[in-house]
Amino acid sequence: MPESLTSTLRRWAFNLFPAYRRTGARLTYLADDWREVRIKLPLTWTTRNYVGTIFGGSMYAAVDPIYMIMLIRLLGDDYVVWDKAATIRFRQPGRSTLHATFRIEDGELAAIRSALTTRRSVDRLYTVDLVDEDGAVCAEVEKTLYVRRKENTTR
Repeated sequence: MPESLTSTLRRWAFNLFPAYRRTGARLTYLADDWREVRIKLPLTWTTRNYVGTIFGGSMYAAVDPIYMIMLIRLLGDDYVVWDKAATIRFRQPGRSTLHATFRIEDGELAAIRSALTTRRSVDRLYTVDLVDEDGAVCAEVEKTLYVRRKENTTR
């Protein structure tokens, strides 16, 4: 699905946000409904490490905020979403531009909402691969996100 003008402007704004801009990565696609986000992380002088491949910190920083922001947008203002834990497994050096695609399906949102009817909070695990231009996985990142409903603040 092509981007709308609104999602294109949001993507540009996200890419200009200083904390994300410094990762070296860029959002290349943002679905209108936030259910899919695509990024790219090029091998440049700012992302290159001592041995000439993409720095592992750049790989992690490129994917770090994406799932959390997607869930915040998809669940709405009645929910609190926080990063809780992460692991990264380096499979092979990144010697070219890396790409990642993040997706959250309707079933996942329904599962979160359903779980929160009987529990105060839930932890959800998401995995994303950073792949090179040949489709080889260079890094696999697992993110654990904490989700709960906001407390009722009205008295």
